Amino acid sequence: MYSFLALAACLLTGALFAFLLYAKKDTLSKPLSIILAVCRTISIALILWFLFSPLIRNLSYTLEKPVIVIAQDNSLSIGHVTAPGFDSLKYKKELQQLAKELSEKYDIRLYNFSDQVAEGLDFTYKGKVTNAELLTKKLNDELVNRNVGAIVLATDGIFNKGGNPAAMLEVLKAPVYTIAMGDTIPQKDVLIANINSSELVYLDNDFSIEVEVQAYQADGQQSMLVVMEDGKKIHEETIKINSNAFFKSIPVRLKAATLGQHRYTVSLSALSNEVSLENNKQQLLVEVIDDRQKILIAAAGPHPDIAALRQSIALNKHYDVTVVMREELLKTDPKAYGLVVLYQLPGNGFDAQEWIDRVQSAQVSLLYILGAQSNINRFNQLQNQVNISGNNGSMQYTYSDVNRKFSAFELDSISRKVIQHFDPLQAPFGQPQLSNTSQIVLNQRIGKVSTSYPQLFFSNNSLVKTGFLIGEGVWKWKLEEGMENGTTPVFNDLVGKIVQYLSVKDDKRKFKVSPSKKSFDGNEHILLNASLYNDSYQLVNKPDVNLQLKDEKGKAYNFTFSRFGSSYQLDAGMLPAGNYNYLATTTFGGKQYNAKGSLFVNALNAEYQQTIANHQLLYQMSAQTNGKMYFPDQLQVLKEELLKNDQIKTLSYEDRKYEELISFKWLFFFILLLLSTEWFIRKRNAAL
Repeated sequence: MYSFLALAACLLTGALFAFLLYAKKDTLSKPLSIILAVCRTISIALILWFLFSPLIRNLSYTLEKPVIVIAQDNSLSIGHVTAPGFDSLKYKKELQQLAKELSEKYDIRLYNFSDQVAEGLDFTYKGKVTNAELLTKKLNDELVNRNVGAIVLATDGIFNKGGNPAAMLEVLKAPVYTIAMGDTIPQKDVLIANINSSELVYLDNDFSIEVEVQAYQADGQQSMLVVMEDGKKIHEETIKINSNAFFKSIPVRLKAATLGQHRYTVSLSALSNEVSLENNKQQLLVEVIDDRQKILIAAAGPHPDIAALRQSIALNKHYDVTVVMREELLKTDPKAYGLVVLYQLPGNGFDAQEWIDRVQSAQVSLLYILGAQSNINRFNQLQNQVNISGNNGSMQYTYSDVNRKFSAFELDSISRKVIQHFDPLQAPFGQPQLSNTSQIVLNQRIGKVSTSYPQLFFSNNSLVKTGFLIGEGVWKWKLEEGMENGTTPVFNDLVGKIVQYLSVKDDKRKFKVSPSKKSFDGNEHILLNASLYNDSYQLVNKPDVNLQLKDEKGKAYNFTFSRFGSSYQLDAGMLPAGNYNYLATTTFGGKQYNAKGSLFVNALNAEYQQTIANHQLLYQMSAQTNGKMYFPDQLQVLKEELLKNDQIKTLSYEDRKYEELISFKWLFFFILLLLSTEWFIRKRNAAL
């Protein structure tokens, strides 16, 4: 109402201006006066109307055809196992014809999927896995909130990677019509369904692999299971198949006899007229490592502490403990050990100076245990991590206080409580002064008075770890705990954690290269990471890092790492199945650095693991979305179903928007035309 009144006022005002100007124009004829009055009325009205900023409603309509998605499974299983009478060429031609005919009425989107999703139809059937989840994610990203009329999914229902696509397809709110490919009738086949094994085992240990064998339509037949290690047969046994749906889990006991990575090939001998031989063999990679640490307890003479320590350390089968005393130490090479325990060495009666110098030059981790026979002055001279001042040769008894701020390893509340009540140790009198990098595990408590003097602590001042226990008599700790509980879990755990912390070597290499994992599947990209450190052990990535991969036949692949942050990264792409050795090289600060290693690419046979199509899953998927399941020879029926489905229809979207009148440029030129016409007529008739 307001807009109508405003427009009427503008027209009246324009008419008033025209009347005042042309009502008594004697120089103009009546028809010309009327024409000029109309021009003036309209132009003035429009100019005044602009002042009210009127909004003009603009309506437009957009038509959107229904989108029909046709997705073809392009995995190996589609071409490998087909139903009797299936004509691949005929099916290909009919599906392409279906897409062409539907495109006259609908917006057709074509896809093929396997281990990846691509646009267009593809009937090569080379995909190594079937991951329908990738397809559903792509459809949801591209077509959500679109007019999706239907989804036509041609597959055998064997989805061996990713989840069930049914739930994600429901987001599109469109019926799913499935084309059931493959064969649901079991055919004669024996296969290795899975192998369970550890990727890492320890030298000289026995380990097991568990081989899961399946067989179909082979009742009464037998197959030979063979296990090869690096090409050498190490196990063989006969599998007797006693049903047409056979399954058996077979444990195979193996021995980790040599260090390094070993490739094991597990195979089953073929049956007569077997549908597939690709699933009769699998390979796995097992790395054998020797993590046994040699621990040396060096002492000037026997002591109950030595027996207690040796027994607790030896509980871990990965530790090899040796006790050597006095002059026999001179015949012992410290480089052969991961940790040396200097029990009261240097001592008052035997300081073993020459041998301790060899230990320190070998950069072996050390654990000093001080007691009544320790030469404190000589001890202070041997190392710079701790200095015991004020020692006068006397001894004192000190209890243990657990330092709760220590974080190198964890002591639970029960262990802390037990340690707090251990018998006191006999410690040399004096004040220990530590370096700034020390980590204190236990502090000394004299009677009921807690002190800041350490009893057990670690130091990392140099390239090796060093531990210190100020006090002898740990055999009493073990005896006391054993008398109360019959076992010594807290004492054993404490000794084990001390030894583990000191014996584990920090990786001080300046150049490191490692694959993201030791074993890759055939369709995975090979990823490797590299790190380069300067003399201050700060990451740098200025120089180029080159890498050469060699397969078992000696074929070389050369790469250059990309810089990633302050390190390096390499995507070597996908490689053929097999074992690969790599050598990475770089030059920094005038020095050349090398890093070696190996990785394994496993041949994918997931598409051969299941040869029976899962049409039940396809039926359920269609039923849940109000679609239907068809077979490859029913594409014409499918076309008719889609064309007569009145739910698949073109949608019209109304686009309503309001625009200011002044934004219409043609009005400006119209007003200009009116004013120009009025001026020209008046000029021509001398009415100005």
